[in-house]
Amino acid sequence: MIALLEAKRAGLFTGKHVANNLVAGVIVGVVALPLAMAFAIASGAKPEQGIYTAIVAGFLTSVFGGSRVQISGPTGAFIVILSSITAKYGITGLQVATLMAGAMLLGMGFARMGSVIKYIPDPVIVGFTTGIGIIIWVGQWKDFFGLTVNGTGDDHFHEKIAHLLLSLPSGHLATTGLGFFSLAVLLLSPYVIKKIPAPLLAMVAATLLQAIFKFDGVATIGSAFGGIPQMLPAFQPPAFSFTDIVRLIGPAFTIALLCAIESLLSAVVADGMANTRHDSNQELIGQGIANLAAPLFGGFAATGAIARTATNIRNGASSPLAGITHSIFLVLILLLLAPLAAYIPLCALAAILFVVAYNMSDLHHFFHLARTSPRADVIILLITFVLTVFADLVIAVNVGVVLSSLMFMRRMAHSVEIVEDYGDGSGIDMPALPPRTLVYRIDGPFFFGAAEKLERTLESIHSHMDCVVLRLGRVPFVDATGLQALAEMVDDFRRHGTRLILCEVRPNVLEKLERVGVLGKPGAENLFPTLQDFVRGQHGPALPAT
Repeated sequence: MIALLEAKRAGLFTGKHVANNLVAGVIVGVVALPLAMAFAIASGAKPEQGIYTAIVAGFLTSVFGGSRVQISGPTGAFIVILSSITAKYGITGLQVATLMAGAMLLGMGFARMGSVIKYIPDPVIVGFTTGIGIIIWVGQWKDFFGLTVNGTGDDHFHEKIAHLLLSLPSGHLATTGLGFFSLAVLLLSPYVIKKIPAPLLAMVAATLLQAIFKFDGVATIGSAFGGIPQMLPAFQPPAFSFTDIVRLIGPAFTIALLCAIESLLSAVVADGMANTRHDSNQELIGQGIANLAAPLFGGFAATGAIARTATNIRNGASSPLAGITHSIFLVLILLLLAPLAAYIPLCALAAILFVVAYNMSDLHHFFHLARTSPRADVIILLITFVLTVFADLVIAVNVGVVLSSLMFMRRMAHSVEIVEDYGDGSGIDMPALPPRTLVYRIDGPFFFGAAEKLERTLESIHSHMDCVVLRLGRVPFVDATGLQALAEMVDDFRRHGTRLILCEVRPNVLEKLERVGVLGKPGAENLFPTLQDFVRGQHGPALPAT
Protein backbone atom coordinates (compact mmCIF):
# COMPACT_ATOMS: atom_id res chain seq x y z
CA MET A 1 0.00 0.00 0.00
CA ILE A 2 1.38 3.44 -0.94
CA ALA A 3 2.00 5.23 2.35
CA LEU A 4 0.90 8.62 0.99
CA LEU A 5 -2.61 7.34 0.20
CA GLU A 6 -2.75 5.48 3.49
CA ALA A 7 -1.84 8.66 5.40
CA LYS A 8 -4.54 10.59 3.52
CA ARG A 9 -7.19 8.01 4.44
CA ALA A 10 -5.98 8.16 8.04
CA GLY A 11 -6.67 11.93 8.13
CA LEU A 12 -3.03 12.96 8.57
CA PHE A 13 -3.23 15.88 6.12
CA THR A 14 -5.36 18.08 8.32
CA GLY A 15 -4.86 20.61 11.12
CA LYS A 16 -2.15 19.93 13.65
CA HIS A 17 -0.75 16.97 11.68
CA VAL A 18 0.15 19.25 8.75
CA ALA A 19 1.95 21.74 10.98
CA ASN A 20 3.94 19.03 12.76
CA ASN A 21 5.02 17.44 9.49
CA LEU A 22 6.05 20.78 7.96
CA VAL A 23 8.25 21.53 10.97
CA ALA A 24 9.75 18.04 10.94
CA GLY A 25 10.44 18.30 7.20
CA VAL A 26 12.32 21.60 7.60
CA ILE A 27 14.44 20.20 10.44
CA VAL A 28 15.28 17.07 8.46
CA GLY A 29 16.18 19.27 5.50
CA VAL A 30 18.62 21.18 7.70
CA VAL A 31 20.18 17.87 8.82
CA ALA A 32 20.25 16.47 5.28
CA LEU A 33 22.07 19.43 3.70
CA PRO A 34 25.60 18.86 5.07
CA LEU A 35 25.19 15.08 4.96
CA ALA A 36 24.14 15.08 1.30
CA MET A 37 27.20 17.10 0.30
CA ALA A 38 29.55 15.04 2.47
CA PHE A 39 28.23 11.72 1.14
CA ALA A 40 28.46 12.96 -2.45
CA ILE A 41 32.08 14.07 -2.12
CA ALA A 42 33.04 10.82 -0.37
CA SER A 43 31.33 8.86 -3.17
CA GLY A 44 33.36 10.61 -5.87
CA ALA A 45 30.55 12.93 -7.00
CA LYS A 46 30.13 16.70 -6.81
CA PRO A 47 28.51 18.16 -3.67
CA GLU A 48 25.50 19.48 -5.56
CA GLN A 49 24.82 15.98 -6.87
CA GLY A 50 24.26 14.87 -3.28
CA ILE A 51 21.69 17.62 -2.85
CA TYR A 52 20.01 16.69 -6.15
CA THR A 53 19.83 13.08 -4.96
CA ALA A 54 18.28 14.08 -1.64
CA ILE A 55 15.70 16.28 -3.39
CA VAL A 56 14.58 13.78 -6.03
CA ALA A 57 14.84 10.57 -3.98
CA GLY A 58 13.39 12.16 -0.85
CA PHE A 59 10.34 13.39 -2.77
CA LEU A 60 9.66 10.24 -4.78
CA THR A 61 10.05 7.74 -1.92
CA SER A 62 7.71 9.86 0.20
CA VAL A 63 5.13 9.80 -2.61
CA PHE A 64 5.50 6.18 -3.76
CA GLY A 65 7.15 4.37 -0.83
CA GLY A 66 5.64 2.02 1.72
CA SER A 67 6.67 3.86 4.90
CA ARG A 68 4.91 6.97 6.13
CA VAL A 69 7.96 8.60 7.70
CA GLN A 70 10.93 7.26 5.74
CA ILE A 71 13.48 9.85 4.56
CA SER A 72 15.61 8.83 1.60
CA GLY A 73 18.75 10.24 0.07
CA PRO A 74 22.50 9.58 -0.09
CA THR A 75 23.72 7.55 2.88
CA GLY A 76 26.99 6.55 4.46
CA ALA A 77 26.37 2.87 3.74
CA PHE A 78 26.69 3.60 0.01
CA ILE A 79 30.01 5.44 0.19
CA VAL A 80 32.23 2.38 -0.05
CA ILE A 81 30.37 0.92 -3.02
CA LEU A 82 29.76 4.16 -4.90
CA SER A 83 33.30 5.49 -4.53
CA SER A 84 34.72 2.27 -5.99
CA ILE A 85 32.24 2.38 -8.90
CA THR A 86 33.06 6.04 -9.59
CA ALA A 87 36.80 5.36 -9.47
CA LYS A 88 36.46 2.54 -12.00
CA TYR A 89 33.65 3.68 -14.30
CA GLY A 90 33.36 7.43 -13.70
CA ILE A 91 30.33 9.38 -12.51
CA THR A 92 28.40 8.45 -15.67
CA GLY A 93 29.01 4.77 -14.92
CA LEU A 94 27.72 5.33 -11.39
CA GLN A 95 24.55 6.93 -12.72
CA VAL A 96 23.95 4.14 -15.22
CA ALA A 97 24.48 1.55 -12.47
CA THR A 98 21.98 3.46 -10.34
CA LEU A 99 19.41 3.36 -13.14
CA MET A 100 19.88 -0.38 -13.45
CA ALA A 101 19.63 -0.79 -9.67
CA GLY A 102 16.36 1.15 -9.73
CA ALA A 103 14.96 -1.30 -12.27
CA MET A 104 16.15 -4.23 -10.13
CA LEU A 105 14.48 -2.75 -7.04
CA LEU A 106 11.23 -2.37 -8.95
CA GLY A 107 11.49 -6.01 -9.96
CA MET A 108 12.11 -7.04 -6.33
CA GLY A 109 9.08 -5.05 -5.19
CA PHE A 110 6.73 -6.44 -7.85
CA ALA A 111 8.06 -9.94 -7.17
CA ARG A 112 7.18 -9.38 -3.49
CA MET A 113 10.70 -10.03 -2.25
CA GLY A 114 10.48 -7.44 0.52
CA SER A 115 9.82 -10.04 3.20
CA VAL A 116 12.70 -12.25 2.00
CA ILE A 117 15.33 -9.55 2.49
CA LYS A 118 14.22 -9.19 6.12
CA TYR A 119 15.60 -12.65 6.82
CA ILE A 120 19.27 -11.69 6.41
CA PRO A 121 20.75 -12.69 9.80
CA ASP A 122 21.77 -10.07 12.34
CA PRO A 123 25.46 -11.15 12.46
CA VAL A 124 25.70 -10.56 8.71
CA ILE A 125 24.07 -7.11 8.91
CA VAL A 126 26.15 -6.01 11.89
CA GLY A 127 29.32 -7.41 10.33
CA PHE A 128 29.00 -5.49 7.09
CA THR A 129 27.71 -2.24 8.63
CA THR A 130 30.62 -2.20 11.09
CA GLY A 131 33.00 -2.91 8.21
CA ILE A 132 31.50 -0.07 6.17
CA GLY A 133 31.89 2.28 9.14
CA ILE A 134 35.60 1.44 9.41
CA ILE A 135 36.14 2.00 5.68
CA ILE A 136 34.34 5.37 5.75
CA TRP A 137 36.39 6.50 8.75
CA VAL A 138 39.70 5.62 7.14
CA GLY A 139 38.58 7.06 3.81
CA GLN A 140 38.15 10.53 5.34
CA TRP A 141 41.69 10.81 6.75
CA LYS A 142 42.90 12.51 3.58
CA ASP A 143 40.47 15.45 3.77
CA PHE A 144 40.49 15.64 7.58
CA PHE A 145 44.28 15.95 7.85
CA GLY A 146 44.89 17.59 4.47
CA LEU A 147 47.12 14.76 3.28
CA THR A 148 48.85 14.31 -0.04
CA VAL A 149 48.32 10.60 -0.68
CA ASN A 150 49.88 8.38 -3.32
CA GLY A 151 47.94 5.50 -4.80
CA THR A 152 44.81 5.08 -6.90
CA GLY A 153 41.12 4.65 -6.27
CA ASP A 154 41.45 0.93 -7.04
CA ASP A 155 43.78 0.27 -4.10
CA HIS A 156 42.66 -2.37 -1.62
CA PHE A 157 41.97 -1.38 1.98
CA HIS A 158 45.35 -2.51 3.32
CA GLU A 159 47.09 -0.56 0.54
CA LYS A 160 45.08 2.58 1.32
CA ILE A 161 45.96 2.27 5.00
CA ALA A 162 49.65 1.97 4.13
CA HIS A 163 49.55 5.02 1.85
CA LEU A 164 47.69 7.08 4.46
CA LEU A 165 50.07 6.17 7.28
CA LEU A 166 53.09 7.00 5.12
CA SER A 167 51.59 10.38 4.20
CA LEU A 168 50.67 11.45 7.77
CA PRO A 169 53.87 13.56 8.11
CA SER A 170 52.65 15.65 5.15
CA GLY A 171 49.48 16.67 6.99
CA HIS A 172 48.33 20.30 6.71
CA LEU A 173 48.30 22.00 10.12
CA ALA A 174 45.46 24.47 9.50
CA THR A 175 43.30 21.78 7.87
CA THR A 176 43.88 19.41 10.77
CA GLY A 177 43.10 22.13 13.33
CA LEU A 178 39.87 23.09 11.54
CA GLY A 179 38.97 19.40 11.29
CA PHE A 180 39.39 18.84 15.03
CA PHE A 181 37.45 22.06 15.72
CA SER A 182 34.57 20.74 13.59
CA LEU A 183 34.73 17.38 15.35
CA ALA A 184 34.61 19.07 18.76
CA VAL A 185 31.53 21.06 17.72
CA LEU A 186 29.87 17.88 16.49
CA LEU A 187 30.50 16.04 19.75
CA LEU A 188 29.83 18.86 22.23
CA SER A 189 27.05 20.93 20.65
CA PRO A 190 24.27 18.38 21.36
CA TYR A 191 24.88 18.98 25.07
CA VAL A 192 24.92 22.78 24.75
CA ILE A 193 22.75 23.81 21.80
CA LYS A 194 20.22 21.03 21.45
CA LYS A 195 17.84 22.67 18.99
CA ILE A 196 20.35 23.10 16.15
CA PRO A 197 21.49 19.91 14.39
CA ALA A 198 25.15 19.27 15.19
CA PRO A 199 26.24 18.62 11.55
CA LEU A 200 24.82 21.95 10.42
CA LEU A 201 26.35 23.81 13.36
CA ALA A 202 29.78 22.26 12.76
CA MET A 203 29.66 23.03 9.05
CA VAL A 204 28.56 26.64 9.57
CA ALA A 205 31.11 27.28 12.33
CA ALA A 206 34.01 25.88 10.28
CA THR A 207 32.82 27.78 7.20
CA LEU A 208 32.71 31.07 9.13
CA LEU A 209 36.22 30.54 10.44
CA GLN A 210 37.53 29.81 6.96
CA ALA A 211 35.64 32.77 5.45
CA ILE A 212 37.01 35.16 8.09
CA PHE A 213 40.62 33.98 8.40
CA LYS A 214 41.08 32.47 4.91
CA PHE A 215 43.60 29.84 6.03
CA ASP A 216 46.07 29.08 3.26
CA GLY A 217 45.96 25.59 1.86
CA VAL A 218 42.61 24.59 3.38
CA ALA A 219 40.59 22.78 0.72
CA THR A 220 37.00 24.01 0.37
CA ILE A 221 34.07 23.18 -1.88
CA GLY A 222 34.96 26.28 -3.88
CA SER A 223 38.61 25.34 -4.38
CA ALA A 224 37.90 21.67 -5.06
CA PHE A 225 34.67 21.85 -7.06
CA GLY A 226 34.19 25.50 -8.02
CA GLY A 227 31.22 25.94 -5.71
CA ILE A 228 27.60 24.80 -6.11
CA PRO A 229 25.42 26.01 -9.03
CA GLN A 230 22.52 28.20 -7.96
CA MET A 231 19.95 26.33 -10.03
CA LEU A 232 17.48 23.47 -9.96
CA PRO A 233 18.64 20.02 -11.07
CA ALA A 234 18.17 19.75 -14.83
CA PHE A 235 16.98 16.71 -16.74
CA GLN A 236 20.21 15.18 -18.06
CA PRO A 237 20.00 11.42 -18.68
CA PRO A 238 23.41 9.73 -18.79
CA ALA A 239 24.57 8.31 -22.11
CA PHE A 240 25.27 4.58 -22.14
CA SER A 241 25.54 1.60 -24.45
CA PHE A 242 24.66 -2.07 -24.21
CA THR A 243 28.29 -2.78 -23.32
CA ASP A 244 27.98 -0.43 -20.35
CA ILE A 245 24.89 -2.31 -19.18
CA VAL A 246 26.70 -5.65 -19.34
CA ARG A 247 29.78 -4.51 -17.43
CA LEU A 248 27.73 -2.66 -14.80
CA ILE A 249 25.39 -5.53 -13.90
CA GLY A 250 27.54 -6.47 -10.89
CA PRO A 251 27.80 -2.92 -9.46
CA ALA A 252 24.08 -2.34 -10.12
CA PHE A 253 23.15 -5.51 -8.23
CA THR A 254 25.37 -4.39 -5.36
CA ILE A 255 23.58 -1.03 -5.19
CA ALA A 256 20.15 -2.69 -5.39
CA LEU A 257 20.97 -5.22 -2.68
CA LEU A 258 22.37 -2.63 -0.28
CA CYS A 259 19.51 -0.23 -0.99
CA ALA A 260 16.95 -2.94 -0.26
CA ILE A 261 18.63 -3.95 2.99
CA GLU A 262 19.25 -0.39 4.21
CA SER A 263 15.81 0.98 3.31
CA LEU A 264 13.92 -1.93 4.88
CA LEU A 265 16.07 -1.76 8.03
CA SER A 266 15.30 1.95 8.24
CA ALA A 267 11.58 1.26 7.73
CA VAL A 268 11.61 -1.31 10.55
CA VAL A 269 13.31 1.22 12.85
CA ALA A 270 10.69 3.79 11.86
CA ASP A 271 7.86 1.37 12.65
CA GLY A 272 9.27 0.85 16.14
CA MET A 273 9.63 4.57 16.80
CA ALA A 274 6.39 5.81 15.22
CA ASN A 275 4.14 2.80 15.92
CA THR A 276 3.43 2.37 12.20
CA ARG A 277 3.51 -0.60 9.84
CA HIS A 278 5.33 -0.29 6.53
CA ASP A 279 4.73 -2.24 3.32
CA SER A 280 8.08 -3.84 2.41
CA ASN A 281 7.25 -4.49 -1.22
CA GLN A 282 5.87 -1.01 -1.81
CA GLU A 283 8.95 0.45 -0.13
CA LEU A 284 11.16 -1.40 -2.62
CA ILE A 285 9.00 -0.05 -5.45
CA GLY A 286 9.35 3.49 -4.08
CA GLN A 287 13.12 3.12 -3.76
CA GLY A 288 13.22 1.71 -7.30
CA ILE A 289 11.37 4.72 -8.70
CA ALA A 290 13.68 7.07 -6.77
CA ASN A 291 16.82 5.39 -8.09
CA LEU A 292 15.47 5.44 -11.63
CA ALA A 293 14.75 9.16 -11.43
CA ALA A 294 17.71 10.52 -9.42
CA PRO A 295 20.37 9.85 -12.13
CA LEU A 296 18.15 11.54 -14.72
CA PHE A 297 18.49 14.79 -12.76
CA GLY A 298 22.20 14.65 -11.99
CA GLY A 299 21.95 12.52 -8.85
CA PHE A 300 23.05 9.01 -7.97
CA ALA A 301 22.06 6.10 -5.72
CA ALA A 302 19.82 6.71 -2.71
CA THR A 303 18.19 4.65 0.01
CA GLY A 304 16.34 5.04 3.28
CA ALA A 305 18.45 6.96 5.82
CA ILE A 306 18.06 5.67 9.36
CA ALA A 307 19.44 8.78 11.13
CA ARG A 308 17.35 11.24 9.10
CA THR A 309 14.26 9.06 9.45
CA ALA A 310 14.75 8.96 13.23
CA THR A 311 15.19 12.76 13.29
CA ASN A 312 12.01 13.08 11.26
CA ILE A 313 10.01 11.02 13.76
CA ARG A 314 11.46 12.70 16.84
CA ASN A 315 10.34 16.08 15.51
CA GLY A 316 6.72 15.06 15.09
CA ALA A 317 6.47 13.58 11.59
CA SER A 318 3.51 11.28 11.02
CA SER A 319 3.03 11.30 7.24
CA PRO A 320 4.96 11.49 3.94
CA LEU A 321 4.33 15.26 3.96
CA ALA A 322 7.47 15.65 6.08
CA GLY A 323 9.63 13.95 3.44
CA ILE A 324 8.10 16.10 0.70
CA THR A 325 8.75 19.23 2.78
CA HIS A 326 12.36 18.15 3.31
CA SER A 327 12.84 18.04 -0.48
CA ILE A 328 11.20 21.44 -1.02
CA PHE A 329 13.37 22.97 1.72
CA LEU A 330 16.52 21.69 0.00
CA VAL A 331 15.33 23.23 -3.28
CA LEU A 332 14.98 26.61 -1.56
CA ILE A 333 18.42 26.30 0.02
CA LEU A 334 19.87 25.47 -3.39
CA LEU A 335 18.25 28.52 -5.01
CA LEU A 336 18.94 31.02 -2.24
CA LEU A 337 22.17 30.04 -0.48
CA ALA A 338 24.22 28.01 -2.96
CA PRO A 339 27.01 30.63 -3.41
CA LEU A 340 27.86 30.48 0.31
CA ALA A 341 28.77 26.79 0.00
CA ALA A 342 32.05 27.70 -1.71
CA TYR A 343 33.60 28.44 1.70
CA ILE A 344 32.71 25.10 3.30
CA PRO A 345 35.97 23.32 4.26
CA LEU A 346 36.24 19.70 3.19
CA CYS A 347 37.76 18.85 6.58
CA ALA A 348 34.47 19.88 8.23
CA LEU A 349 32.55 17.47 6.01
CA ALA A 350 35.16 14.81 6.80
CA ALA A 351 34.56 15.39 10.52
CA ILE A 352 30.83 14.91 9.93
CA LEU A 353 31.57 11.61 8.21
CA PHE A 354 33.78 10.57 11.15
CA VAL A 355 30.71 10.76 13.37
CA VAL A 356 28.52 9.08 10.74
CA ALA A 357 31.05 6.24 10.48
CA TYR A 358 31.15 5.78 14.25
CA ASN A 359 27.36 5.69 14.52
CA MET A 360 27.09 3.32 11.57
CA SER A 361 29.71 0.92 12.92
CA ASP A 362 27.64 0.44 16.09
CA LEU A 363 30.71 -0.92 17.88
CA HIS A 364 28.76 -1.55 21.09
CA HIS A 365 26.39 -3.92 19.28
CA PHE A 366 29.28 -5.52 17.39
CA PHE A 367 31.25 -6.34 20.55
CA HIS A 368 28.07 -7.41 22.38
CA LEU A 369 27.33 -9.95 19.64
CA ALA A 370 30.95 -11.07 19.63
CA ARG A 371 30.82 -11.70 23.41
CA THR A 372 27.38 -13.24 23.82
CA SER A 373 26.43 -15.01 20.58
CA PRO A 374 26.94 -18.71 19.87
CA ARG A 375 30.35 -19.54 18.45
CA ALA A 376 29.04 -20.14 14.94
CA ASP A 377 27.33 -16.72 14.83
CA VAL A 378 30.49 -15.04 16.10
CA ILE A 379 32.48 -16.69 13.29
CA ILE A 380 29.92 -15.47 10.73
CA LEU A 381 30.04 -11.97 12.24
CA LEU A 382 33.85 -11.80 12.02
CA ILE A 383 34.04 -13.33 8.53
CA THR A 384 31.47 -10.85 7.20
CA PHE A 385 33.32 -7.96 8.84
CA VAL A 386 36.73 -8.99 7.49
CA LEU A 387 35.43 -9.64 3.97
CA THR A 388 33.63 -6.27 3.94
CA VAL A 389 36.80 -4.41 4.88
CA PHE A 390 39.37 -6.34 2.87
CA ALA A 391 37.38 -7.80 -0.05
CA ASP A 392 33.96 -6.62 -1.18
CA LEU A 393 30.56 -5.93 0.36
CA VAL A 394 28.64 -8.27 -1.96
CA ILE A 395 31.13 -11.07 -1.36
CA ALA A 396 30.82 -10.45 2.38
CA VAL A 397 27.00 -10.52 2.37
CA ASN A 398 26.82 -13.57 0.08
CA VAL A 399 29.34 -15.53 2.13
CA GLY A 400 27.66 -14.47 5.38
CA VAL A 401 24.19 -15.49 4.17
CA VAL A 402 25.45 -18.82 2.77
CA LEU A 403 27.30 -19.65 6.00
CA SER A 404 24.25 -18.65 8.05
CA SER A 405 22.02 -20.84 5.87
CA LEU A 406 24.34 -23.81 6.22
CA MET A 407 24.49 -23.30 9.97
CA PHE A 408 20.69 -23.07 10.13
CA MET A 409 20.37 -26.32 8.17
CA ARG A 410 22.82 -28.01 10.50
CA ARG A 411 20.88 -26.84 13.54
CA MET A 412 17.60 -27.93 11.97
CA ALA A 413 19.03 -31.36 11.20
CA HIS A 414 20.19 -31.74 14.78
CA SER A 415 16.79 -30.62 16.07
CA VAL A 416 15.01 -33.45 14.20
CA GLU A 417 14.45 -36.30 16.65
CA ILE A 418 14.01 -39.97 15.74
CA VAL A 419 12.85 -41.82 18.84
CA GLU A 420 11.09 -45.04 19.73
CA ASP A 421 7.48 -44.27 20.67
CA TYR A 422 4.82 -46.95 21.27
CA GLY A 423 2.07 -44.82 22.85
CA ASP A 424 -0.89 -43.27 21.10
CA GLY A 425 -1.54 -40.48 23.62
CA SER A 426 -5.23 -41.38 23.97
CA GLY A 427 -5.00 -43.28 27.24
CA ILE A 428 -6.81 -46.24 25.62
CA ASP A 429 -5.10 -49.58 25.91
CA MET A 430 -3.97 -51.02 22.62
CA PRO A 431 -3.44 -54.67 21.76
CA ALA A 432 0.15 -55.71 22.13
CA LEU A 433 2.47 -55.17 19.19
CA PRO A 434 3.47 -58.25 17.25
CA PRO A 435 6.87 -59.72 18.06
CA ARG A 436 10.00 -58.30 16.45
CA THR A 437 8.35 -54.91 15.74
CA LEU A 438 9.90 -51.47 16.29
CA VAL A 439 8.04 -48.15 16.29
CA TYR A 440 9.88 -44.88 15.55
CA ARG A 441 8.49 -41.35 15.66
CA ILE A 442 10.07 -38.59 13.58
CA ASP A 443 9.79 -35.12 15.10
CA GLY A 444 10.60 -32.33 12.66
CA PRO A 445 10.91 -31.73 8.92
CA PHE A 446 12.19 -34.71 6.97
CA PHE A 447 14.60 -32.82 4.71
CA PHE A 448 18.06 -33.58 3.32
CA GLY A 449 19.73 -32.63 6.59
CA ALA A 450 17.67 -35.19 8.56
CA ALA A 451 17.52 -37.99 5.98
CA GLU A 452 21.02 -39.20 6.77
CA LYS A 453 20.13 -39.25 10.47
CA LEU A 454 17.17 -41.57 9.85
CA GLU A 455 19.22 -43.83 7.59
CA ARG A 456 21.90 -44.12 10.24
CA THR A 457 19.30 -44.95 12.89
CA LEU A 458 17.61 -47.69 10.87
CA GLU A 459 20.49 -49.14 8.86
CA SER A 460 21.15 -52.11 11.18
CA ILE A 461 17.69 -53.08 12.37
CA HIS A 462 16.26 -54.75 9.24
CA SER A 463 18.39 -57.84 9.82
CA HIS A 464 16.66 -58.79 13.08
CA MET A 465 13.19 -57.18 12.84
CA ASP A 466 10.08 -58.34 11.03
CA CYS A 467 8.33 -54.96 11.03
CA VAL A 468 9.30 -51.29 11.42
CA VAL A 469 6.67 -48.59 11.94
CA LEU A 470 7.41 -44.94 11.08
CA ARG A 471 5.09 -42.43 12.72
CA LEU A 472 5.09 -39.28 10.58
CA GLY A 473 2.43 -37.22 12.33
CA ARG A 474 5.00 -34.66 13.52
CA VAL A 475 6.68 -34.26 10.12
CA PRO A 476 5.43 -30.91 8.72
CA PHE A 477 7.04 -31.36 5.31
CA VAL A 478 9.39 -33.60 3.34
CA ASP A 479 11.78 -32.55 0.57
CA ALA A 480 13.15 -34.41 -2.46
CA THR A 481 16.11 -35.84 -0.54
CA GLY A 482 13.83 -37.10 2.20
CA LEU A 483 11.56 -38.74 -0.37
CA GLN A 484 14.54 -40.38 -2.05
CA ALA A 485 15.87 -41.63 1.28
CA LEU A 486 12.45 -43.08 2.12
CA ALA A 487 12.21 -44.82 -1.25
CA GLU A 488 15.67 -46.36 -0.84
CA MET A 489 14.75 -47.43 2.68
CA VAL A 490 11.62 -49.20 1.40
CA ASP A 491 13.68 -51.10 -1.19
CA ASP A 492 16.33 -52.01 1.37
CA PHE A 493 13.79 -53.30 3.88
CA ARG A 494 11.99 -55.29 1.18
CA ARG A 495 15.22 -57.06 0.21
CA HIS A 496 15.69 -58.16 3.81
CA GLY A 497 12.07 -59.22 4.26
CA THR A 498 11.23 -56.48 6.74
CA ARG A 499 7.79 -54.89 6.53
CA LEU A 500 7.74 -51.04 6.62
CA ILE A 501 4.62 -49.34 7.97
CA LEU A 502 3.82 -45.65 7.56
CA CYS A 503 1.21 -44.11 9.81
CA GLU A 504 -0.18 -40.72 10.88
CA VAL A 505 0.99 -39.16 7.60
CA ARG A 506 -0.11 -35.55 7.13
CA PRO A 507 -2.09 -34.75 3.95
CA ASN A 508 0.62 -32.53 2.42
CA VAL A 509 3.29 -35.19 3.05
CA LEU A 510 0.97 -37.94 1.78
CA GLU A 511 0.46 -36.04 -1.47
CA LYS A 512 4.22 -35.87 -2.07
CA LEU A 513 4.65 -39.56 -1.26
CA GLU A 514 1.96 -40.41 -3.81
CA ARG A 515 3.39 -38.06 -6.45
CA VAL A 516 6.86 -39.66 -6.44
CA GLY A 517 5.53 -43.21 -6.18
CA VAL A 518 6.83 -44.03 -2.69
CA LEU A 519 3.41 -45.29 -1.61
CA GLY A 520 3.41 -47.85 -4.37
CA LYS A 521 6.46 -49.54 -2.89
CA PRO A 522 5.23 -50.45 0.59
CA GLY A 523 1.68 -50.80 -0.76
CA ALA A 524 -1.59 -49.36 0.55
CA GLU A 525 -1.86 -52.24 3.01
CA ASN A 526 1.17 -50.77 4.84
CA LEU A 527 -0.32 -47.29 5.29
CA PHE A 528 -2.44 -46.57 8.40
CA PRO A 529 -4.08 -43.43 9.82
CA THR A 530 -2.82 -44.14 13.37
CA LEU A 531 -0.59 -46.54 15.26
CA GLN A 532 -3.69 -47.93 17.00
CA ASP A 533 -5.25 -48.77 13.61
CA PHE A 534 -2.10 -50.64 12.65
CA VAL A 535 -2.03 -52.65 15.89
CA ARG A 536 -5.68 -53.62 15.59
CA GLY A 537 -5.68 -54.26 11.86
CA GLN A 538 -2.20 -55.48 11.14
CA HIS A 539 -3.40 -58.64 9.43
CA GLY A 540 -5.42 -56.75 6.81
CA PRO A 541 -5.29 -53.58 4.71
CA ALA A 542 -6.32 -50.18 6.02
CA LEU A 543 -7.44 -46.99 4.32
CA PRO A 544 -4.75 -44.34 3.77
CA ALA A 545 -4.58 -41.32 6.03
CA THR A 546 -6.40 -38.23 4.73
